[in-house]
Amino acid sequence: MTRPVTLFTGQWADLPLEDMARKASDFGYQGLELACWGDHFEIDKAIADDNYCTEKRDLLDRYDLQCHAISTHLVSQAVCDIIDERHQAILPEYVWGDGDPAGVNDRAAEDVKNTARAAQKMGIDVVNGFVGSSIWHLLYSFPPVPESMIDAGFEQFAERWNPILDVFGECGVRFALEVHPTEIAFDIYTAERALKALDHREEFGFNFDPSHLIWQGVDSVEFIRAFSDRIYHVHVKDAIVTLNGRSGILGSHLNFGDARRGWDFRSPGRGSVNFEEIIRALNDVGYTGPLSVEWEDARMDREHGAREACEFVKKLDFAPNNVAFDAAFAD
Repeated sequence: MTRPVTLFTGQWADLPLEDMARKASDFGYQGLELACWGDHFEIDKAIADDNYCTEKRDLLDRYDLQCHAISTHLVSQAVCDIIDERHQAILPEYVWGDGDPAGVNDRAAEDVKNTARAAQKMGIDVVNGFVGSSIWHLLYSFPPVPESMIDAGFEQFAERWNPILDVFGECGVRFALEVHPTEIAFDIYTAERALKALDHREEFGFNFDPSHLIWQGVDSVEFIRAFSDRIYHVHVKDAIVTLNGRSGILGSHLNFGDARRGWDFRSPGRGSVNFEEIIRALNDVGYTGPLSVEWEDARMDREHGAREACEFVKKLDFAPNNVAFDAAFAD
């Protein structure tokens, strides 16, 4: 058993899906994780048009590509966020509307519910995404942050996401949060607290992505072991810390790709993530889902990187051993 190697289309949404499928097939991928933006997978059309999902499946079939997950990172971010002008750039017009913050939060929540319904129509059982956070800006406790403010943030998260997850449960679909800075859960302790806030309901788990853990100093293998039954999807994405005494891990208000940054994303295999130990840990916890390349490397040609990443992951992955290594010596 080896896991399917797929490509997340979020960083390729400037291309029509047909062009993306053709390229991914040529690169050697076995499937696509479809982003819910661009024309790759449009939730409003999937809900309104009974033929939409069939047509998407037919397109993927032409290129011999599977689809195990769709991803609503952009809209789902707006469910719990404090809305400002940044969100207009990432949201569809029907979610942004007049930009009134409460209205944006509500419309985002309804669209994520529809994403579960669209996933069901597409015949898949995992939706990846973000959840947003009303308390991310309180990360550094100055001015001093009362614990009650953090409590309120997790309470709001549960209040807004439980009704969404009810729909996921009705549809037989699971939501996989990508644990990530700017989310309610960004490391192991906050992920534990997020699960507790939702009373550990099964519809909610994680899209494991080591690139967002390594620069924080969080051990990716420890994350897998801590949430062995909640790893619903896996991103293969690399990063590297390049602190030189002038920069810090907070990014210095420098954009990704700026060589002065203290850390940045890298093409898989070219950063510091220990994927060998990650594969072994995934085997240990019985994860059999896709390994989805989320390709981001601002200083490398993306087609070169995506092809190289596919080869890297296929070579990296291996099935667990089901026979004791010393069985041949048993009586």
